[in-house]
Amino acid sequence: MAWNIRITDEAKKDFEKIQGSVRRQVLAGIIKVSGAPLPSPNGYGKPLGNKKGNNLTGFFKIKYRGIGIRVVYTLVLDKMTMNIIVISQRDDNECYDLAAKLYDQYGEDVFEDIFGNFQ
Repeated sequence: MAWNIRITDEAKKDFEKIQGSVRRQVLAGIIKVSGAPLPSPNGYGKPLGNKKGNNLTGFFKIKYRGIGIRVVYTLVLDKMTMNIIVISQRDDNECYDLAAKLYDQYGEDVFEDIFGNFQ
């Protein structure tokens, strides 16, 4: 059973800037991961922890190697919700810095079901 997918306004704007076929790849990856967003052995989630001086404990990533896209998300376990925080064509440093900035902006709400639907 797939988890609900929610998205920040910032990530939605970045997603809308991505061109056609790449956008479809990103969407397909998000949908695939939403079926099992927790870390292995049973899921696809890749925990972030401390990255480049940013404490992103509780955050996960999807990395699209061939197209240079990263998606950073959090989970609301009790509501089976996956919050897409960042969709970025930036490198790791910029992507994680942006995730940390949004964490500062939203606070612990990044771990709540407060964002809009991903459509």
